[in-house]
Amino acid sequence: MSWFKALTVRGKALLVGLLLTTVLVTLGATVKIPYVALGPGSTINTLGTYDGTPIFTFSGTGIPAAADEPEPPASHLNMTTVSVTDGMTLFGALGLWATGNFTLVPREEQFPPNQTVEQVQAKNAKDFQESQSASEVAALRYLDYPEVVYVGTIPEGSPSAEVLDPQDRVVALDGAPVTDFDSLRALLQSTVPGQVVTVTVDRAAGDGAVTRVDAQVTLAANAESGPQGFLGIGAVQRPVATFTIANALADSGIGGPSAGLMFTLGLIDRLTPGDLAGGRFIAGTGTIDENGAVGPIGGIVLKLIAARDAGATVFLVPEQNCPEALTRVPDGLTLVKVTTLADAMSALDAINGGRPTTGC
Repeated sequence: MSWFKALTVRGKALLVGLLLTTVLVTLGATVKIPYVALGPGSTINTLGTYDGTPIFTFSGTGIPAAADEPEPPASHLNMTTVSVTDGMTLFGALGLWATGNFTLVPREEQFPPNQTVEQVQAKNAKDFQESQSASEVAALRYLDYPEVVYVGTIPEGSPSAEVLDPQDRVVALDGAPVTDFDSLRALLQSTVPGQVVTVTVDRAAGDGAVTRVDAQVTLAANAESGPQGFLGIGAVQRPVATFTIANALADSGIGGPSAGLMFTLGLIDRLTPGDLAGGRFIAGTGTIDENGAVGPIGGIVLKLIAARDAGATVFLVPEQNCPEALTRVPDGLTLVKVTTLADAMSALDAINGGRPTTGC
């Protein structure tokens, strides 16, 4: 080390500084940090295609003629997503953050320590699947498709346990047709505990084949139901179509529930004559339930950026996301506040008619 002792003080300081800088640069460029970057993700036109397949395809009987109408190329009803970048180095993270379009958050917020990456992805996929299902029900209900009754939940110890299945469609009770909640309720009012009734259901097998089943159920007593017999099911009423609806994004790897609103609008557009977007590039986000209520989502600002970068001029924003959305509105993007599917449909009608909409 005699050479080091021979250096001047300035030379020693410079050498030490270079060594420290080299170490820091090496660490910054190679060591992963416990953060992920959230940024603008992809946007997909629900009126378009995914990997060459239309987002919505229909099979079976009674498909509306409107389903075969070609969509105007300029019309967009785009769902939006947030990208998640994991496994970043310090310099990689700082590079994304410096663009102004990415947010750094602790990794555990996206990938909880008690869950594997695979478990998180599975949950996101399940949320996405449930969003597709809810959007289908919401669209068919909005379009006044006929409602039918399904068994729904069956509590433990229920007289229907081991006899009925939650996905059974209730067709009749003792031969009398069941068409909705009210008809099922009316038929049960004339029964008594201990009575054996025949519940006729349509039961779907794993391959899609439907079998009509006459199930015998011995009604129980229930204080909340009064003197009538108690069937013991959490019946649900849903609209149905004579045709099957398939979504090309089902196996896309996209996760989460936030595409619900735009899926619903895209499906309504495909099932009805005309063009909801009116030749415009409209994007949006929001969860949706089976009754058409629109709920808030995460990453609204990042979705606004993604939509505007893709060419959107209008963005449908869930009401509860409006305060955050207003903190950074990209130039040229008009925000429209929605709380329900009916709000969204009214807004699209107003846009096409040149009338004002309700902003955030």
